[in-house]
Amino acid sequence: MADAYLQQFVDESTMFNHVVLGNLLPTSLWGPLPHVVQTWLRIYVAGILLYFISGFLWCFYIYYLKHNVYIPKDAIPTNKAMLLQIGVGMKAWPVYCALPTFSEYLVESGWTRCYARVSEVGWPLYLLHVFLYLTVLEVGVYWMHRKMHEIKPLYKYVHAVHHIYNKQHTISPFAGLAIHPLDGILEATPHVITLFIVPTHFTTHLGLMLFESIWAMNIHDCIHGNLRAVMGAGYHTVHHITYRHNYGHYTILMDWMLGTLLDPVDGEGKKVM
Repeated sequence: MADAYLQQFVDESTMFNHVVLGNLLPTSLWGPLPHVVQTWLRIYVAGILLYFISGFLWCFYIYYLKHNVYIPKDAIPTNKAMLLQIGVGMKAWPVYCALPTFSEYLVESGWTRCYARVSEVGWPLYLLHVFLYLTVLEVGVYWMHRKMHEIKPLYKYVHAVHHIYNKQHTISPFAGLAIHPLDGILEATPHVITLFIVPTHFTTHLGLMLFESIWAMNIHDCIHGNLRAVMGAGYHTVHHITYRHNYGHYTILMDWMLGTLLDPVDGEGKKVM
């Protein structure tokens, strides 16, 4: 009975593999591969497509179609800087993809608290699970990110790769994934740990992992959206400038509670950005 239940996760993962790989690559290239390798390849290919399509469209919109509207002309990153960020991201991406692949393997093996269908718990409990998932994730990412700065060897040899982009005119959406491979794995680890703590709908977990990449690009566009509770690009740009503030993930809550929050306009009314 347990094997039949877990097979639902395998079937769903297989379906996603066929949707992505089947429409982009000849079956002869990926069909004979083991299931776990197909999953890694699906995440790798889908991630690259998402990165380049959304990145190029967003950069074209904010830097060219809307130049001087969202970003001052002298604050637009150079093409050379963006190409460097893309290069760093592409080197890290194959290794980084190992973590979501591993998380799917854990789910399919029955190690986590994932469930296959919303109908198993009902919508009210499902929504509560999503809220708890995001809450645990917020706490986990905050502390992981903060420790990446506070543990000096970890910062020097891992996280500093991302922080070479420390001025508004050097940060672009492509910098979101311009990270050391270990950095990407460590900062996304709370996604996996949460699966052992909170009952989680499998497809929702996959969707949130996908959204992670979009969010990472969004918070590096340097556009302050003035959404007070949201850890958007304005707050994250301050993080790149000061190194000591705004470690949060989706919200400013943890920074606010622990005294590490700094608004894009500081307490004296001076612009930080």
